[in-house]
Amino acid sequence: MGKEKKLTQSEIDGVQYRRAKLWQIILYSCNAMVGMTVYSLIGMASYSASVGYGISTAVIGIILTCTRIFDGVTDPVLAIIYDKVDTKFGRLRVLLLGGFVIEAIALLAMFDVFSSKGHGIVVFTLLYVIYVIGYTITNMTAQTLPAIMTNDPKQRPTIGVWQTAFNYLVPMIMTVILNMVLLPKFGGTYNQEFLSAAVRVSMIVAAAGIVLVCIGISEYDKPEYYLGIKKQEPLKVKDMLDVLKENKPLQAYIVAQASDKIAQQTASQAVITTMLFGIIIGNMSLATMLSVISMLPSIVFAGFGARYAGKYGSKNAIVTWTKICMAVAVISLVFFIVIDPGTISTFGFTMIAYVILTLVLNGAKMCVTTADVSFMADIIDYELDRSGRYVPAVVTGTYSFIDKLISSLAALIATGAVAIIGYTNTMPQPNEPLTTPIFVVTMIIYFGMPILGWIVTLIAMKNCKLTKEEMVQVQKRIEAKKNEMKEKVIKEYV
Repeated sequence: MGKEKKLTQSEIDGVQYRRAKLWQIILYSCNAMVGMTVYSLIGMASYSASVGYGISTAVIGIILTCTRIFDGVTDPVLAIIYDKVDTKFGRLRVLLLGGFVIEAIALLAMFDVFSSKGHGIVVFTLLYVIYVIGYTITNMTAQTLPAIMTNDPKQRPTIGVWQTAFNYLVPMIMTVILNMVLLPKFGGTYNQEFLSAAVRVSMIVAAAGIVLVCIGISEYDKPEYYLGIKKQEPLKVKDMLDVLKENKPLQAYIVAQASDKIAQQTASQAVITTMLFGIIIGNMSLATMLSVISMLPSIVFAGFGARYAGKYGSKNAIVTWTKICMAVAVISLVFFIVIDPGTISTFGFTMIAYVILTLVLNGAKMCVTTADVSFMADIIDYELDRSGRYVPAVVTGTYSFIDKLISSLAALIATGAVAIIGYTNTMPQPNEPLTTPIFVVTMIIYFGMPILGWIVTLIAMKNCKLTKEEMVQVQKRIEAKKNEMKEKVIKEYV
């Protein structure tokens, strides 16, 4: 007897799914060469403001916080623009390239052309605002692409795997290029010459990335891939409010993501990691190296997480891996409480245990991230089924707006926490004496806040009905409505 033919997901579910080719997924994931390269560069914006424009540290903090809030406000506004773009060259590539050109010009001007030329706070702020607009156009468009490229429930998590891998690898590589190759060439300090070289290198890498993304998604840059299943009417603000009010899975996703994001961004603030690595463990460089070592193998987890999400559904995967994150974080917290954390910096049981715990925790987080990507695509299709509108930018823009407003508080929480324990005029420095307040605050923020965020995620997801089984029905209804619409068009012309 011959082997039985393996059924495709389309045959199993009774839905004609569209699937992207692997090379298209990989090229789309090269968007990390844009987003994460700019992320590595913009992390030095405070140095550009200080060195190139003479702005004080306190004022820099206010500018960056306000522009972060502005960044959130631009998302829903530009979502309306996204819906209106329709050219003979398509929509997606025009927005990707247009947004990149805007942010590239702004960054080159901010870090190089206008820097150290006698300009001040007004010029810096204006250039930063222009950068935010360009970045938002590019990033918002990129977030809509997974839902457009594939609706196969097994393939969507695969996009998350490649995206997650690139999002971790690109900033690692850029950190090496910027801090270990370029920085020593300019005296080891963040001077104007270094900043000019950094922005030029970064923009070359980002430009290569945007070209690769445009090649990867060219097949999908056609109206049939991003139009809805009813007559299109101009998108209005009330339509966006309707999406937020009526789309229950989106509400659950926003609550889950916002709670996780603010917790993890607060925990990753330099002042918190300095207290953990430089004071509690007592060896900043070694602890950082151990974290990187444990990060690389954990990328493998993303592949396993994608298989799990493809088999059991995105919502189920988020819930399962969130529970694992919580369990490992609780074990890690107890681990730090019962041992002498200083022994982690010397080879032995505690160092090995620390690396294993960090590896498993990072791996579980990557599995959640992978499921998040596919779940956002599910939410976009759910909205198409619910309202008849295909408005991916509205869904991602509404989420980003609320997410950025909440996550903008991360730095404020971190600096406020250290101020409570006495750091009002200075910041914690590596190798300072370990005190009980430092230990308690670090443990609460580094482990406690994420645990609380994951609890909120589980509560939000408990009432979310967008399971794998429901998504199959969503896709069937969408397919039926599209076929019905095609039949009506044919009858009108017969």
